[in-house]
Amino acid sequence: MGRIVVIEHLTLDGVMQAPGHPEEDPRDGFRHGGWASAAQDPLMQEVMGASMSSAWSLLAGRTTYERFAAYWPRQAPNPFTEALDRVTKYVASTTLSGPLPWRNSVLLHGDAVEAVGKVKAEVSENLVVFGSGVLVRSLLAAGLVDEMVLMIHPLVLGSGRRLFAGPGPSSVRLTDATTTPTGVIIALYRPRD
Repeated sequence: MGRIVVIEHLTLDGVMQAPGHPEEDPRDGFRHGGWASAAQDPLMQEVMGASMSSAWSLLAGRTTYERFAAYWPRQAPNPFTEALDRVTKYVASTTLSGPLPWRNSVLLHGDAVEAVGKVKAEVSENLVVFGSGVLVRSLLAAGLVDEMVLMIHPLVLGSGRRLFAGPGPSSVRLTDATTTPTGVIIALYRPRD
């Protein structure tokens, strides 16, 4: 059975929208895109790599998949671009239709939680999720997330789409934490037993 590992950049106030670059996700008039760029640190890449493991697949919702597919295949060759191109990409969406444009992409049909649960039961690798807030919230509510790697940036934006938005409560346990030289707290959480 696979494990679902969620890897997210968050602000102190829980915003996850558009950490990478200014035009990444302007939905709802969001004007703070690229907020995580200033705090990038090699330690963050090291922790992310360890959480992904050597055997992994990407799991994404429609919006994240479309943004990744439009961006990563057009980047200069580098280890991250090559890894994303090579891995299987599972895409949970009720609005997309196949075939998907990015190689090694598999469209999951129907209810996302049910479809992801089936994939999780069938694979042995980690299913790694970046972004995909709507999908992550539904997987958390269903108890399917095995680990969260949250990179919490020393920044408050006051607006933007948040990872934890909606009904609660939920309880997790901290299994590891470290702070980068740029002040980002990298916290690893697992569900409470």
